[in-house]
Amino acid sequence: MPAWLGDNLVTVVDGVAFGMLLFTIAVGLSLVFGIMDVLNLARGALYLTGAYLAVRFVGDGQATIGAFVLAGLAAVAVGAGAGAGLALLTRPLAGRGHLDQALLTLGVALVVGDLLSARFGNDVQSVPPPRFLAGSVAIAGRDYPSSRLPVIAAGVVLACLGGVLGAPVLGAYPGLDERVLILGLVVVVLGGLGSVPGAFLGAMVIGQVEVLGVSLLPRYASFLVFGTMAVVLLLRPTGMLGRAGRPG
Repeated sequence: MPAWLGDNLVTVVDGVAFGMLLFTIAVGLSLVFGIMDVLNLARGALYLTGAYLAVRFVGDGQATIGAFVLAGLAAVAVGAGAGAGLALLTRPLAGRGHLDQALLTLGVALVVGDLLSARFGNDVQSVPPPRFLAGSVAIAGRDYPSSRLPVIAAGVVLACLGGVLGAPVLGAYPGLDERVLILGLVVVVLGGLGSVPGAFLGAMVIGQVEVLGVSLLPRYASFLVFGTMAVVLLLRPTGMLGRAGRPG
């Protein structure tokens, strides 16, 4: 193993975990846009809703697997209901362009964010990991938190449940929805609109750039994310795996 990789292996694995969280946001954005031609900017609010559901069920210190299962089931139910509601709201806007859809779903996201702030306050809420994941595992001789491994395995689920799984990693706080939405949009544009493999590849790239950037170049971390997107779009305007004829 190269010396640099050995020294930063835990950070690289963290980048994979963070990339999977971004994938839960980006894959939904990409699928909804690719299949229904709808630009849904409320996905960050759905993620934050899932995170606060974890706070509600788990944040009182009862970090049992049952509490996480209840939070996950609640997230699935809320996500399904929110998806149906957004579908009804955006149906009258079919054919009117993506700007109207973006404004509507962004307005929904702002309302949901304010309601969550009113209910849970403006402080950062932490969520303990399940007790059986409270320890660590050895990766190349280094300790890595066990609670982050399910996040890597859960890249196939969507935003609301992703918020529950990501709560022990990122917590829950006002503004988290905006952060994950912006990074999710970067992932979608980087990978190519409408491409699920592109969303996965983009999430892995941005996960590594974000986490390694914060670790190695903290002063320039935010610039690295958008700089990476700019460089890729200069070379491939449709994104890494975007189809020709569709804007990337």
